[in-house]
Amino acid sequence: MGLIILRFIFVMVAAGLGVLFMQSGLIPEDSEWMSWVVLGGMLLLSLGVITLDIAIRRKRLDVISAVYFGMIVGLFMAYVASLALTPLFPEETNAFGKMVRFDVQLILGLIFCYICISLLMQTKDDFRFIIPYVEFAKEVKGSKPCILDTSVVIDGRIADVVETQIFDAPLVMPKFVISELQGIADSSDRLRRSRGRRGLDILNRLRNNPDIELQIFDQDLAEFADQPVDLKLVVLAKHLEGKLVTNDYNLNKVARLQGVGVINLNDLANALKPVFLPGEQIEVRVVKPGEEVGQGIGYLEDGTMVVIELGRDHINELVTISVTSVLQTSAGRMVFGRYEH
Repeated sequence: MGLIILRFIFVMVAAGLGVLFMQSGLIPEDSEWMSWVVLGGMLLLSLGVITLDIAIRRKRLDVISAVYFGMIVGLFMAYVASLALTPLFPEETNAFGKMVRFDVQLILGLIFCYICISLLMQTKDDFRFIIPYVEFAKEVKGSKPCILDTSVVIDGRIADVVETQIFDAPLVMPKFVISELQGIADSSDRLRRSRGRRGLDILNRLRNNPDIELQIFDQDLAEFADQPVDLKLVVLAKHLEGKLVTNDYNLNKVARLQGVGVINLNDLANALKPVFLPGEQIEVRVVKPGEEVGQGIGYLEDGTMVVIELGRDHINELVTISVTSVLQTSAGRMVFGRYEH
């Protein structure tokens, strides 16, 4: 309702300006048709602005702020430059000199406004408005933003983890990762195509969840030039001072070597698995023979593989084993045990 009232007032003001132009004496009195053209033109202009405002539904505050601040700073710099050029155009110059000075001021204003707006739009994510002793900086929800990579989106568990509200930081999805997902979804290989489409579905699920703050990072940093996707993710995490969320073992190692925090969903899943102590007895079904003589292989409900000594002769049977050791890695957990007669 507030927008409707604002747009109605805007149209009325535009009509009032048209009437003001009609009564200003700029239009000849014998040209009644020209007066109506001016009034109709002002109304059409106001309606065109409102239509454009309605058409652009998704407005970004950082872009609008960059344009506003860029115009203010650009006009101020143009004014200062025109003052510096005043000795070249003294007040007693003729009409031609005054016209030249006016044109120079317009050109300077145009150039400085463009440069300032372009600079702020390219660096809007790093923009800081600073006055003495006070800094107005963008506040980021949570401690550090979490940057998602391709593997963790395709995996799909990130959607379930985030819905538990364990993350209080915003999720950042780089545009180049979305492009990689689209490339995988358009692959000729059926399995890769299914994985890519699953990743896009997970991304849409995250985006449509009102409780999740998902940001699309579409800025092209200079450090991205000629870099593979993994290194781009590391550079972006450093740039945003955030953490990487990944399942990629190699990316995990590279990021930690460069001092970037990493959240590995495999490590998180392993940390939530039950702990088995040597000597503890558990029940497991033997499903296949192992690599060594007499070994059998079974799996717990959470997918943990169990290597059973003396279990080869009990395939497809539910047996009780005594845990001898547990091997924990980033790739998963393995339990070793001995069949109890």
